Amino acid sequence: MEEDLQALVGRIHAMPPRVVYAFAGAGSLALWWLHRVAGSSRTLLEAIDCYAPRSLEALLGAPPTQSVSAEVARAMAVRAYTRASLLSDRDGPLLGVGCTAALATDRERRGADRCFLAIREANVVYGYTLSMNRERGREEQEDLVSRLVIGAIAVMCGVRDDVRLALRSDEDLFCW
Repeated sequence: MEEDLQALVGRIHAMPPRVVYAFAGAGSLALWWLHRVAGSSRTLLEAIDCYAPRSLEALLGAPPTQSVSAEVARAMAVRAYTRASLLSDRDGPLLGVGCTAALATDRERRGADRCFLAIREANVVYGYTLSMNRERGREEQEDLVSRLVIGAIAVMCGVRDDVRLALRSDEDLFCW
């Protein structure tokens, strides 16, 4: 783990927000990085890996029309926030994080390699759309999505002003 990433996660753990993180398709490295740095129990309340379609359906309460979309990320973040409010044992800010992504795969898949990330705090949902180059490969894409997750949580915790990613010229990150 790079020193700057480790330090960033440490600063996240020093801040008050408690997090429930739900992800589908990518973002598992973000969870590992959060746990790898001491203090994760101050930050994470729960993580939900919705890899199977029925798992995502159970989280959302209904099958999504399209699993990888801004609407699904937003719904995941809202559900995660609800879980955080149920699980938190103390006062303080809560975050519900929802990430859904389609990465490079060994089967034919329609659509671009992309990620949608949403974070709910109190009554507001913030989001990101990341389009990725397929030539990156699955491992690089997983790394990029996980860096987006950590960066966005850092922004919400107030330890960073913006999300910083090393994007290629044909890749984009949009905030919504």
